Amino acid sequence: MAGRRALKAVLIDLSGTLHVEDTAVPGAQDALHCLRQASVSVKFVTNTTKESKRNLLERLQRLNFDLQEKEIFTSLSAARSLLEQKQHRPLLLVEDSALEDFTGIDTSHPNAVVVGLAPDHFNYQTLNRAFRMILDGAPLIAIHKARYYKRKDGLALGPGPFVTGLEYAAECKATVVGKPEKTFFTQVNILAFGANNSPASETFSNFLFDFFSIQALSELGCSPSEAVMIGDVSMFKVSISVQFVFADYFQLVTSMQISI
Repeated sequence: MAGRRALKAVLIDLSGTLHVEDTAVPGAQDALHCLRQASVSVKFVTNTTKESKRNLLERLQRLNFDLQEKEIFTSLSAARSLLEQKQHRPLLLVEDSALEDFTGIDTSHPNAVVVGLAPDHFNYQTLNRAFRMILDGAPLIAIHKARYYKRKDGLALGPGPFVTGLEYAAECKATVVGKPEKTFFTQVNILAFGANNSPASETFSNFLFDFFSIQALSELGCSPSEAVMIGDVSMFKVSISVQFVFADYFQLVTSMQISI
């Protein structure tokens, strides 16, 4: 189509899009294989904070997904980058299985609070320690602020309610490095699917990428206007009832002939 900017990159969300825990989304492996045949770069972006990038890669490879560790960009990666930039020594409220992504970060005498998904650490003693640190001036950093996430046994609380509780108690505002805060977003092209898994009648071109997705794109050398994102729309705090379906999404991208 004349005047349409060439598509250079596709960012793909993981949890809820390619897989739910140890179960692949039906058709996702085949769709990814087809997408690999197009002349676009592919990056996998995820808010997953309950396990390291290495563990996540092993999980996806067991599900027969064709991807490499260098193609995965997590909100843990973004949080680590921010800690290094600010030279913070964090109190890390993350699961033990995610700690290896912070190897080398000085955590002695912490002067910042970092909150991810940490069911084993969201107890009164730990949260109260974080609260007191924030009162003493430590910045609050949310790896992401999702209200909930999907598990095989149903929805489960995400880190968002715990971050919000600390914000309320300490009368502060967290810095959010992951999805889906709109204040950290930049314009990007997003294609939506209706709840019946059929393509929506329009392209939602005014949605926003988050800060850490922008970082992922920078690694690919392209701008948000040259990319689309595939993911569960619940990662965005917007009031529309659509879902992203990976296999159908690829069909829509190819049918639109967006210079791939």
